[in-house]
Amino acid sequence: MQTFTENVIQIIKQIPPGKVMTYGQIARLAGSPRGARQVVRVLHSMSKKYNLPWYRVINSKGEIAILDEETHAAQVIFLENEGVEVKNHSIDLKNYQFYPE
Repeated sequence: MQTFTENVIQIIKQIPPGKVMTYGQIARLAGSPRGARQVVRVLHSMSKKYNLPWYRVINSKGEIAILDEETHAAQVIFLENEGVEVKNHSIDLKNYQFYPE
């Protein structure tokens, strides 16, 4: 596994319940500032294998980016169950964005 991928997995695992991070934020912290799409790839291909909280990752606008209706609805439910307020498919990053140390 490549270092970037390993870093992405570790960063996503650190997102606590009730918080979110953006694809771009994770990419920057993992060492590739322009690697947001690679974060999507990691989430898509490795979420089950590594038991990643995929639903805590959103786009830079604070929006749920998943287009599939069923998965989109699941993400909203998972986030709301953790206390994240989702309004019009968006999350207030000022209140819910996680910044690891």
